[in-house]
Amino acid sequence: MDGVIHFEIPAENVKRAQGFYKKAFGWRMNEMPEMEYTILMTTEINKKTMRPKEPGIINGGMLKRGKLVKGPVITINVDSIEAALKKVVKQGGKVARGKMSVGGMGWNAYFTDTEGNLIGLWQSNI
Repeated sequence: MDGVIHFEIPAENVKRAQGFYKKAFGWRMNEMPEMEYTILMTTEINKKTMRPKEPGIINGGMLKRGKLVKGPVITINVDSIEAALKKVVKQGGKVARGKMSVGGMGWNAYFTDTEGNLIGLWQSNI
């Protein structure tokens, strides 16, 4: 079974949204300007695996709202993005953006499900 591993929150004003989540929930922010992305730390991570220490809690990311990511997105961890996208298409979903390398940590992709929801995929190389 493939589980939810990450979430993304798009924002019109990323700085304002960072301040909101930091003050409202105490989340830490790790800006990645080269990727125009902010890692949202909602819980402590294991430095070796880069995964949350506490079961059931996930970390996320924030990015500028754009043409593709218009609303919050959940991301599913998979062994193979290519295989997952084939299953998605076979079941009536559509590839929204194919496999893309993410800073040497792994790869991600986006698809839309049969209900039009944008969902992310993650394949780690760690």
